[in-house]
Formats: sequence, structure tokens, C-alpha cells
Amino acid sequence: MPDERHTDSHPPARPFGRRPRALAAAGLLGVLLATGACGASSDSDSMSDSKAAAPRAAGAGAEAADKPSDGGKSAPDPGSAVAVHVIRTATLYVEVRSVPKAVASARGVAEGAGGLVSEETTERVDDTQDVSHLVLRVPQARYDEVLRDLAGAGKLVSRTSNAKDVTGQVVDVESRIATQRASVSRVRDLMDKAEKLTDVVTLEGELSSRQADLESLLAQQASLKDRTTLATVTLELSEPEAGAKDPDGDTGFLDALGGGWDAFVTMLRWIVVAIGATAPFLATTALLVLLWRLLRRRLPQRRTATPKATGSTEPPPAP
Repeated sequence: MPDERHTDSHPPARPFGRRPRALAAAGLLGVLLATGACGASSDSDSMSDSKAAAPRAAGAGAEAADKPSDGGKSAPDPGSAVAVHVIRTATLYVEVRSVPKAVASARGVAEGAGGLVSEETTERVDDTQDVSHLVLRVPQARYDEVLRDLAGAGKLVSRTSNAKDVTGQVVDVESRIATQRASVSRVRDLMDKAEKLTDVVTLEGELSSRQADLESLLAQQASLKDRTTLATVTLELSEPEAGAKDPDGDTGFLDALGGGWDAFVTMLRWIVVAIGATAPFLATTALLVLLWRLLRRRLPQRRTATPKATGSTEPPPAP
């Protein structure tokens, strides 16, 4: 009988030990789903419940996984110096004598400052002048110097510049990245401790969602870093219109000779046009004058011939 009593009392101890583990795993899964629905703002409050349930499921190992997350979510010390992040942009419209030469010069200015030409478009308008559109990316430290060099390449028509402070946005993105990384780390720890297949599948979906959010934040951080490190300068180059005079240009003998020849050719052209326009009237006038002269010559002859004829028919006077 002692043997039977021992065999009857020992088996119930196993299910009694497994039941808390199953309850703890279910509790962890519910807490995890709650944290995913609440978002990053309530992630710290929801995971505090998982800290209470984790020791029952896996012991002190879960607590060790949660402790680094507090350090990751901690915001920067308000008293510490925060670097200022500014996005600078500018647009220049410059009139130059030769667009190809100005484009090569602008490329050299950008590359000499440690920047690059991110976009370039050149076209010919009305077969008379060239225009070019350039987008330059230059370091913030050389921003003012580059603007001076570009504006001095020709006649500055207009210039606009803008500076936007995004320090708060940069700090916010960095804080959210730290929080999201800690959240991803906690989900991975729970996946390592999960025993049921359904729990693993649920945790994998949650991990994918949080990893996607983390990658989106990292992309925002990279974009902010690029725009605050390199300033953007849009340069519009154009040549003066045909016939327009360059007030800054010097006039020499060849220029004067070319201008005189153009004026002479223009005068001849207008003379030919005038002759062509008046030719029908001149021909008509010349024909009328010729007819008038012919008629004028015949009229006196008729007048002299008429009296002689009439005088011969009259009888001679009486003696």
C-alpha cells in the first residue's frame, strides 16, 4: 500500500508544474498583442506587465533582456549641448555670355568645394540661345563661398535662399529609432523563449511589423542627415537674347566693323524691299508720262495743218 500511495501522489505533480507555464505564455502573448496595438507611445507601459510575467515563464533571463531597453529609450539630457541642424537651399538666375562655359565653371566650383552636380539639363531655345538647369549639392561650410562664385560667373538676375531649422525633428527621429530598436530586441527575446508554434508565428508577424517601422525611421534619419550635411543650390543659366547689348562687354574695332556691315546690309535689304513695293506704281506712272508726251507732240501738228487746208478753199480776193 505505501507503494500504491506513492505512485498515486507523484503523477499529479507534473501537470501542476506545467499549468503555470502555459498560463504565463498565454499572458505574454496577450501583453505582446496589446503593446502592438497601443504603438510606440505605450510600449514602455505594456512591457512593464510582461516583466512581471516573464520571470514565471523564463526566470531572470527576461528581466535582463528588458533592462537595456530603458537605457535605449532615455531621451538626451536637456542640459547637454545639442547640435543645430539646418537645411539650406538657394536658387540663382544668372545671365552669361556662353552657357557651356558657365556650366563647366559651375561644375568645377561644386567639385572644388567637395560637392557634386546631382542634376543637369541643357537645351537650345529658338535656335538662338542656350539655357541650362543645374542642381548642386555642396557642404554647408562652403555654402556662402559657392554662392558668391556662382553669382560672379555673369549677370545675376535674381537670387533666393532659405534656411530651415530641423533640430527638433532630428532629435525626435533619433529617440524613436532607439525606442523601436529596443522593441524589436524584446520581441526577438520572446521568440527565443516561445515554446508553442502559434506563439512563434504571432511573434514573427509582430517582429516584421516593428522591423518595417524601424527601417522607415532609419530612412527618415538618412534623409535628414543628407539634407543637413549638404546644401542644395539650384542654378539657372541663360544667354542674352539676340540683339541685346551687354553693358559689361567692351566694344572694339571688329565689333564696330561688324555692326557697320550689319547696318549696311540691312539698309540694302530695305531699299530692295521698297523698290519691289513701289515697282508697279512706277511702271504705271512711266507709261502715263510716255503717252502724255506722245499726245502733246501730235496736237501742235494738227493745229498747224488745219488752217492751211481751210485757206485754199476760199476764193481769191477781188483786185
